[in-house]
Amino acid sequence: MRVVAFTSGLNEPSSRFRVRQFIPSLASHGVHVDEYPCTPAKFDPVPFGVPRFVWDYRRLRSRKRAFHSASTADLVWMEREFLAGRETLELSVGRASNRILDIDDAIFLSGVKGFSERIAAGCAAVIVGNAWLAEHYRPHAKRVFVVPTSVEPADWAGGNPNPGQNRWIVGWTGSSANFPYLLQTEPALAIFLANHRDAVVRVVADKPPLWKSLPPEQIEFVRWTVEAERLAVRGMDVGLMPLADEEWARGKCAAKMLVYMAAGLPVVVSPVGANVDVLARDDVGYAARTTEEWLAALERLYRDAQGARAMGQRGLAVVKAEYSVTINAARLAAVFGEVIESSRCAGESI
Repeated sequence: MRVVAFTSGLNEPSSRFRVRQFIPSLASHGVHVDEYPCTPAKFDPVPFGVPRFVWDYRRLRSRKRAFHSASTADLVWMEREFLAGRETLELSVGRASNRILDIDDAIFLSGVKGFSERIAAGCAAVIVGNAWLAEHYRPHAKRVFVVPTSVEPADWAGGNPNPGQNRWIVGWTGSSANFPYLLQTEPALAIFLANHRDAVVRVVADKPPLWKSLPPEQIEFVRWTVEAERLAVRGMDVGLMPLADEEWARGKCAAKMLVYMAAGLPVVVSPVGANVDVLARDDVGYAARTTEEWLAALERLYRDAQGARAMGQRGLAVVKAEYSVTINAARLAAVFGEVIESSRCAGESI
């Protein structure tokens, strides 16, 4: 089976987590994926002085170059829409019987009204990252499959890369676009750092957050690259995933949480969206909503090192059993096979 994948860019998290990391494992199931990342990447800022329509034209032109390859593929796998917040060429690539749309965020909440639903209706199937997204797309799509965002435990294994440093590291990794969620924890972090001078807050992102009350000597910033992120996460003692209780956050697919768990870390997370589903799998960390709950969770983990390690190991076991690339590559391969078989039964040759 040959699949052509259209992704948002080389460094876009959704491209890495939803498509690229699966490509080697899919090959072992007889699914061979050719990826075509958007160039410039879909969310790269428009350079000063360049009209947006010129930049967007370049993005679409990079997509269209792959149309010939897609025309002879068994399946076309589209990671989200081509241009953020609107439909463009999505329904011109491949055929209605072999297009699959992959969504891991509530993209329908912004942009042109109904754009993602119209794309979904013109595809053979929609793959989503959680049950909440599935419920939204079922009235619009021919088929909806849930394949959770996954991580490869081997990528995050290796233990603490900073032995001998007596610091207790509270960690967060992600895009600066999600800093508003992170900054909600600042009151709790300020109290925690004041109580524990050996504690540090480590943030891995494309730029540092603007803290207002955290002492500079207890703040670390690691500029994101694939390898820098992996090293930085391995050295953390706990991973945070705060979210707001809002529709956009309910579309999140727990990627941060799963990354921490794959590294064997206990987690403290907002009980929103897919985070709730992952927390229900085992005793892998704490849910927190208020400043008091964030602080209490950090204090418990700080004071009970053995319990924290046990939570981390349970989290790793959950990832290996349900959220690993190996497990979910098999699910993806089964989805692809079902879509192709349905098309054949409808009388199309693929």
